[in-house]
Amino acid sequence: MKIIILGAGQVGGSLAENLAVEENDITIVDTDANRLRDLQNKMDVRVIQGKASYPAVLRQAGCEDADMLIAVTNSDEVNMVACQVAHALFNTPTKIARVRSASYLSRKGLFRSERGFDIDVLISPEQVVTNHIRRLIENPGALQVLDFAGGLVQLVGVRAVEGGPLVGHQLATFREHIPQVDTRVAAIYRQNKALTPRGDTVIHAGDEVFFLAARKDIRAVMSEMRKIDHRYKRIIIGGGGNIGERLAESLQNEYQVKLIEYNSGRCAELAEKLERTVILNGTATDKNLLQEESIEETDIFCAVTNDDEVNIMSSLLAKRMGAGKVMTLINNAAYVDLVQGGEVDIAFSPQLATIGSLLTHVRRGQVKNVHSLRRGAAEAIEAVALGDSKSSKLVGRTLEKIPLPEGVTIGALVRGKEVLIAHDDLLVESGDQVILFLVDKRRIREVEQLFSVGITFI
Repeated sequence: MKIIILGAGQVGGSLAENLAVEENDITIVDTDANRLRDLQNKMDVRVIQGKASYPAVLRQAGCEDADMLIAVTNSDEVNMVACQVAHALFNTPTKIARVRSASYLSRKGLFRSERGFDIDVLISPEQVVTNHIRRLIENPGALQVLDFAGGLVQLVGVRAVEGGPLVGHQLATFREHIPQVDTRVAAIYRQNKALTPRGDTVIHAGDEVFFLAARKDIRAVMSEMRKIDHRYKRIIIGGGGNIGERLAESLQNEYQVKLIEYNSGRCAELAEKLERTVILNGTATDKNLLQEESIEETDIFCAVTNDDEVNIMSSLLAKRMGAGKVMTLINNAAYVDLVQGGEVDIAFSPQLATIGSLLTHVRRGQVKNVHSLRRGAAEAIEAVALGDSKSSKLVGRTLEKIPLPEGVTIGALVRGKEVLIAHDDLLVESGDQVILFLVDKRRIREVEQLFSVGITFI
C-alpha cells in the first residue's frame, strides 16, 4: 500500500515505523529537515521537506497515485486543508486527519464532503486518551482495557500479585476456580518477554497477563490475578487542558472530581463548563495544595498537563502523600516504560493510544478494530470472517484446524450479540467477529491473508 504521512512528529514517526516494517511504501512530509533525516536513517522511507498542505508538495510526495493520506501535523488547519487538496486535485481514495480542537469537532457539517472538508476519518487524540483513562477508572487494578464488538468483549491487561488465587497455579485450573465464567488468556509477559499461554503455564507474581472475557465477567477474572481494588470515588485531575477538561466532563456525574489548573483565566472557563467539578487554581506540584485537598483520601490522581516533567513530579508527590493510584500522561513515548511500574502505577502516551486508531484504517481486508499493546510491541485485532469453507481459511473450520501464524492467538468470536470464548472445537461461521492477539506484529500480513476471501483455497 502506498501511504503518505504528513507530519514527522511523535505520531507520524511512530506510525511510519509501524507501517514501514509491514512492506508498505511510505512517504513522510514535514518542514523539519533534521527530523526527516533522523527518520530516514532509522527506516526505509521516502521523505519530502515542505509545507504539507501545498499542492506542489503533495504532488512531489506522490499523492496522484497514493492509496492513503494520513495528516498528523501539529496544525488542525494544515491537516484539514491537506485532505481537501488531496481530494480536489488528486482524488486520493482515503484521507485521515488528526483534529484536536473541539471547536472543529463539534461542527460535524465541516466534514461532510458535499459542503465541507472531504475527510474520510477524523482522529481526536484527546478523545482517544479520555476513553482510555475512563476504561481504566471503570476497571480498578487494570493496566489496559480495550473494547471489542461494541463493548461486548474486553481485553484486559493486569499484573498478577502474590496472593491472587491463580498465582502459582496452572492456567488449566482457571475453570475450577471460576466455573461460571468463560475466559481466554491471550498473552503473558514475564520480565518483558512474551510467553505463549498453554494449559500447563504457571502464573507468577509480577506477570503481566492479558485476557479476554465478556464485559460482565471482567471483575471475576481479575480477582483471580490479584486482590480487586475497591470502586473509585474521589479523583483529582492535574491539568485543565483539552484532555483534563474532557476527562472531568466524562467523569463528573459519577465520581467526585477536582481539577487543578495553573491559569486563572482558564479556571474561570472550566468553572463555567464543568458544573459538577471543583476547579482549583494552582499547580499539581504544590504540596500544600494537595494536602489541603486531602490527597491521602483520593482514589486516583491523574496528571494530564502538557509538561512531562510536571506530570511525573506531581504523580510522584501525590503517591508519596498517600494517593491510592496515580496515572501519568507522558508525551514522550520513550519514557513510558521508564516511569510505569514503580511509584507511578500507570503511564500512558497519547501518541501510542492514537496509533491504534490510525492502524484500524490502514489494515487490509475485513479488519474493523486495531489496538496497539505493550507500547506498540503487540496488537489486538478484531476482524470479520466472510465466505464459506471453499473460499475462506476460517469459515467452516474449528479453531484447532486454522493455520495461525506463530505468536497469533484467537481469543474470542462474537456472533450477533453472543460472546464465544475460544476453544479448540469452536466452529467459525461467516459473519463472526474474530478477536486475535499478535505478539509479533511482523505477522500482520499473514493475519490479513487469513481473512481474505478467494474463489477457492487448496
